[in-house]
Amino acid sequence: MPLKVLVCDDERHIVRLIQVNLERQGYNVVTAFDGKEGLEKIRSEKPNLVVLDVMMPYMDGFEVLKTIRREPETENLPVIMLTAKAQDKDVFEGYHYGADMYLTKPFNPMELVTFVKRIAQGQDDSGSGSKRYEI
Repeated sequence: MPLKVLVCDDERHIVRLIQVNLERQGYNVVTAFDGKEGLEKIRSEKPNLVVLDVMMPYMDGFEVLKTIRREPETENLPVIMLTAKAQDKDVFEGYHYGADMYLTKPFNPMELVTFVKRIAQGQDDSGSGSKRYEI
């Protein structure tokens, strides 16, 4: 069964770029365009991994991440932050709230695919549960 990835970003062209590259690798991709919709999709679609922007309407990615980590059914859900917020304090905040990886825009789509594969392999090895990855 293919890994289901939720891509949550308010920039539709970024979502589409990620979606196309992940689908080419055999992943099932679900999309959301703001933080509130992202949380709704996490609850309804039960993805195996989330690619999450920080700066979004209604609820920013850090708030989404904090909510994911607070809820028992999603506390171990792997999350890759993908954002233009690249200052040290932003990266620290992302890891502090529980991001598994923190990538900054602009980004190489194939690099993101590689990180998704790495997390997927970690899930296969351990069954479930989030691991923190350094890049």
